[in-house]
Amino acid sequence: MTVFRDTRLKPQLNTPLYQQLYEHLRSAILSGQLPKGTQLPSTRALADKLGVSRNTILNAYDQLFAEGYLESVGGKGTFVTQALPEVSFQPRGIWHPAPARRAHRLSEQTQALLKAPIMPPSLPLSRGLAFKAGVPALDAFPYELWAKLVARHAHRLNPEVMQYQDAAGLRSLREAVAEHAIVARQVRCTPEQVIITSGSQGGLHLAARVLLNSGDRAWIEDPGYLGARAALLASGAEIVPVPVDAEGLNVQAGIARAADARVAYLTPSHQFPLGVTMSLSRRLALLDWAKRSGGYVLEDDYDSEYRFDGHPLASLQALDASESVIYVGTFSKVLFPSLRLGYVIVPLALVDAFVAMRRAISYTTPYLEQAALADFINQGHFMRHIRRMRTLYAQRRADMIAAAKDLPLEIYAPSTGMYLVGWLNEGLNDRAAARKAAEYQLRVVPVSMFAIEAALRGGLVLGYAAVTRDEIDAGMQRLGRALHEMSEEKT
Repeated sequence: MTVFRDTRLKPQLNTPLYQQLYEHLRSAILSGQLPKGTQLPSTRALADKLGVSRNTILNAYDQLFAEGYLESVGGKGTFVTQALPEVSFQPRGIWHPAPARRAHRLSEQTQALLKAPIMPPSLPLSRGLAFKAGVPALDAFPYELWAKLVARHAHRLNPEVMQYQDAAGLRSLREAVAEHAIVARQVRCTPEQVIITSGSQGGLHLAARVLLNSGDRAWIEDPGYLGARAALLASGAEIVPVPVDAEGLNVQAGIARAADARVAYLTPSHQFPLGVTMSLSRRLALLDWAKRSGGYVLEDDYDSEYRFDGHPLASLQALDASESVIYVGTFSKVLFPSLRLGYVIVPLALVDAFVAMRRAISYTTPYLEQAALADFINQGHFMRHIRRMRTLYAQRRADMIAAAKDLPLEIYAPSTGMYLVGWLNEGLNDRAAARKAAEYQLRVVPVSMFAIEAALRGGLVLGYAAVTRDEIDAGMQRLGRALHEMSEEKT
């Protein structure tokens, strides 16, 4: 049958093989490629033909049986049912939506979000990752180990764990996160203060909803992380841009602009995108402001695990004596982005409020990933992975600096994180440079994209974590050609 000759299951996709086969067969049945009454191959024969386990075929067939697409005829085999479900949904030609008949009313928060900048769309993955920031070394991730941990918990599924879980997250993962944060970041907390979220973005949205009323003012670094700006805007906050210099967020400037701000968002350990570390005097001044004003500090500690000289700096939360800091962490930068697991560590007095809001927003995160991650941390794999990545990223950072030495860039590469900044010659527009680099299949982001008011020299954010030595060398050569071409066009 043509349907089965054309079946191509792709193990590299996130979608399980049985689900790929189920979707392929269901589509073939609804489109008529597999007419009513058609006999399907046996599970063993189809498994041999597709080169997959028989369980893959069994799972796909079982789902089709359950939904009424297949029927079993005793002694004869498996057939497409004569009475298909969802007949009214079978394709009947191309549907063209009618023109809008009304003016849709959007919330003020949504309108503000639509006006805010977003990260540029990524190039296809087949073109490589040079020099996309925020992506870890996916080529060095222990895939087989992770798959075994997930599979182990999948095989142990039972009615108890398949029910709704604690909105704060899996207890074993919260305990593991608390222990790690205490040791690695000197955070002061108990597992009860840890709430698992959908990445750091989920943590920022959660904190903004708990702490902010519409119209409340919120400090944000300028330039600063666009995702934080989106989370604050989505909660109706009035954004107050606060300049960043060599010592990090300028606290006195923030006080001068909005001493009554409800929230201050910042990345003190490794400021995004400039890469500077907040000085101790600024940290103490910020905590003093929060204590006196009753404001809260959102500390986004997105990649501080990666410090190449000495130990990682203590978190801002470790200095807080007035329960003013909400600590936000993520595993997307340390492990892999699609994991979408992060956490917030909140003062004990706020735990009930955060859990209630977490329950209202999305209740909880998937069980299997949480359970596997708890094992990954508790069995020591997490710290071993971090140590390996520190060594690897330090080398890739050095390779990037060496490869950029002949480019018209002033490189700022602090000994921490997963990216560096290449400052352009005076007068060159970084957005134009990013567009030109894209023509050479390079993923670079202009620093000016993250600014609200700040007048910045043009610069490019260049990630080095996800690129090999050969990719760094080839990418820098292409970037050099792009910058040279742009300079010629300017003259």
